[in-house]
Amino acid sequence: MEAALLSGFIKTILPKLFSLVQEKYKLHKVLKGDIKFLEKELRMIAVTIDDQILLGREDHGALLSLSMEELRELAHQIEDCIDRFLYHVTREQQASLFRRTITSPKTLRSRQRLAAEVQLLRKIPEEAHQREKRYRVFAGLSSSRQAESSYCSSGSDPHTPKADLVGIDGPRDELVQQLTEEPEDLAKQLKVISIVGIHGSGKTVLAREVYESDVGRQFSLRAWISATGRGPREVLMEILRKFGRPVVDNFSVDQLTVDVREHLDKKRYFIVIDDMQTDQWSSIEAAFPQDNVVSSRVMVTTTIQSVANARSSSNGYVHRTKRLGDKDSEQLFVRKACPKKYLGYMQPESKEVLKKCDGQPLALVSMGQFLRKKGWPTGPNCEDVCRNLSHHLEQDETLERMRRVLLHSFSSLPGHGPKACLLYFGMFPCDHPIRRKRLMRRWLAEGFVETQPSSTENFNTLIDRNIIEPIGMCNNDQVKTCKTYGMMREFILLMSTSQDFITLFAGNKVEHKYVRRLSLHHNIATSGSCSSLDINLSLVRSLIVFGEAGKAILSFQKYQLLRVLDLEQCTDLEDEHLKDICNLLLLKYLSLGETVASIPKDIEKLKLLETLDLRRTKVKILPIEVLLLPCLLHLFGEFQLSDKVKITSEVQKFFLTEQSSLETLAGFVTDGCLGFPQIISHMKNLRKLKIWIERSEKNTNFTDLVNAIQKFIHDDKEESNDPRSLSLHFDACTENILSSLKAPSYLRSLKLKGKLLELPQFVISMRGLRELCLSSTKLTAGLLAALSVLKDLQHLKLIADELEDFIIEDKAFPGLLHLCFVLEGATLPTIEEGALPKLLLFNPVDESESVPGDSSLASTTAEREAMETFPTPDGALQEDNIQILVKQISSAAPEKLNNSEPISKDELNSSFNNMGFSEGKLGLTELSIVQNGKVSSYTH
Repeated sequence: MEAALLSGFIKTILPKLFSLVQEKYKLHKVLKGDIKFLEKELRMIAVTIDDQILLGREDHGALLSLSMEELRELAHQIEDCIDRFLYHVTREQQASLFRRTITSPKTLRSRQRLAAEVQLLRKIPEEAHQREKRYRVFAGLSSSRQAESSYCSSGSDPHTPKADLVGIDGPRDELVQQLTEEPEDLAKQLKVISIVGIHGSGKTVLAREVYESDVGRQFSLRAWISATGRGPREVLMEILRKFGRPVVDNFSVDQLTVDVREHLDKKRYFIVIDDMQTDQWSSIEAAFPQDNVVSSRVMVTTTIQSVANARSSSNGYVHRTKRLGDKDSEQLFVRKACPKKYLGYMQPESKEVLKKCDGQPLALVSMGQFLRKKGWPTGPNCEDVCRNLSHHLEQDETLERMRRVLLHSFSSLPGHGPKACLLYFGMFPCDHPIRRKRLMRRWLAEGFVETQPSSTENFNTLIDRNIIEPIGMCNNDQVKTCKTYGMMREFILLMSTSQDFITLFAGNKVEHKYVRRLSLHHNIATSGSCSSLDINLSLVRSLIVFGEAGKAILSFQKYQLLRVLDLEQCTDLEDEHLKDICNLLLLKYLSLGETVASIPKDIEKLKLLETLDLRRTKVKILPIEVLLLPCLLHLFGEFQLSDKVKITSEVQKFFLTEQSSLETLAGFVTDGCLGFPQIISHMKNLRKLKIWIERSEKNTNFTDLVNAIQKFIHDDKEESNDPRSLSLHFDACTENILSSLKAPSYLRSLKLKGKLLELPQFVISMRGLRELCLSSTKLTAGLLAALSVLKDLQHLKLIADELEDFIIEDKAFPGLLHLCFVLEGATLPTIEEGALPKLLLFNPVDESESVPGDSSLASTTAEREAMETFPTPDGALQEDNIQILVKQISSAAPEKLNNSEPISKDELNSSFNNMGFSEGKLGLTELSIVQNGKVSSYTH
């Protein structure tokens, strides 16, 4: 696993080495030769590592006699050497002609210094080769590889004692029922049941309980197959062995499939395939005929959601394991932590431990056993263990099974990219909601991935494997915010710090002198404590601060190689610090917080900057220099251009010659005067645009703005997958701008906030519109009727103080998947039979609900959330074809909403009947209502 991570890191360095020998750097021929030598050497090391991993021989120590530590140090030194040279070259390129002449000796020295460093780096592998010849020592790789191999098994133990089975009765009974139940139209056919969840969530134990149940034992043929580390061929061979059939070792998958199929034909069987980690089903599915006629069952356990979904055929079923609740978690922990004879005494103070275990059964059992060794688990004892949990997870034998399971989750990730992206989660505090898009922009800036699609793919891999959890969803059903669960976070901290991947500044101590990624988590790093530490900040690539940073950390003249700087939640950053930040010439990602009020013109030095996030700042006026940054892709905030800004010939040339890379401008405030409207029409790469339109007594002519928006939404039909998005926030005096926009037009996503009496014509005729959010004081029946004919519309959110009576008629909203209302008074529409044929999600939500969001397009917390996110908090009920969350239904019983008296079942049913919901129509069987913090459940 460590070898694979290092191999991937080396591969990210190779393109940098290759770029150095390009003509633009004008390097001496000898220096180019040395760099090419290092490139070939690193490429050979990476290939050797990959070959050993592929052959399963990581423990042979055949890595050019260099230990992992030596290889990692070599790779780091090469990267540092390259980045330092690029920093000096970039600074030279930005200097004036006069300064270039004056500093030409420095330019020469920088190249001489590079040559000297490369010569030293070249000697490292050469000396290692000589050392290996002299001593034939393999640098201790064997033991580490053997340890790694032993840790990479699944860690599943289906033979868990009955005493450890807590909260399993409901899931077990549900799955036992699936063994016997089947739809009438699919009677007597094979059913595939999938159990999916994180490692250590009890999937294997649950499957074993079903397998050993009375119903499970009724099948004439039964087999339990472990798929851990096995391919389709090995799984089929194991099935034949379990049934006592002869197995020929050289048989192919196709031949084995025929043998299994013939043996199972017309027999009623129950087979469990445990820990399926790849899509093996497509290769072995033919061994299990669908038209079984005897109601056979196959059960699969997996940590991968896509693997579980692939098993779910028309007669399949997917069960997602849930974490134990607080009561069950405490019961299981106490049972393992306290001897039985003491169970009648005062229970241990286990709040901190339960938080770390996060309802994961294996974690609760492991932590209980660990604390039992230390005596009675008092509160201080538990807190001390939790503070040093990463250390205990690495060292203590009691936690070995937990460590093995977590390492298996990590090592099974495909390639370097997902592993590096996962370790980066250690930069964030525990339970901190991490925004998906911001995270992926950081990955791009760090070089973990090369393109946005790769970044998305890595994120989806971590979600699919249940290694990170979504906690908030966007209105297009994509993950908006996520986090890591308790024990996985501790493992990430252990791995990332042991590999020198990140450094946490906590308790006023830093363990490493050379810091590459530094994160400060809600502690006060005083100037004295920080300056007394021997830290080389010049090598830091990422810096994230939560809370007060301190004078030493904010001395940005100490940094040179910084790529990612996130000071969004830094409380002691001041405007005067920005001057030094503008000298961080390799910076690609910059996010600033509420203590910043202005941006200096010196920001023009940041030629490599890709993301500038000013959403939390007080910046109202944006320097034109920001828009002239050649690599800037994403710009966030709420700002104007200064009245003094003149669109000079140089500015015009920048945009006319298509030098702007800007894809996201979200967003700017305009009253139609000169500024943004004259510029955005020349931003050829723009894909997301957010605008606040304000009335001005100085200007009532919005022609330039209308023309710019018209050009942005124009439908040229050249790119059908063009993800263009537009958000407009306007007041009552500027609503005529919408009527000025004409067809043909194209957008993927549109958000309108203002006074809307009717749906603008350009929206009705728009091609490709999939996501629409409308926010207005009142939404009329005519406007809603016009929406119902939009064929491409999949996600609709409506925000209003008042909603006119409206009937969603038959065949209305033919493609709609998600529908959400955010209403001051919940007067919901009537839905006729045949309407909303594809609806998956329906959310009537009152305006008092607050879900984290960062859209500044809306004025209230509820509106900001509504403009950005379909709320899917814990407790929302999931059915086969609909998910419903109701916070308040004022039409059901308005007089009861402000007191603790629960709404009765009859009143609730009456409210939904008025909407046109009838029993069985949408598959609604149960509903949760939150009143005064209390949840009541009703059956409908």
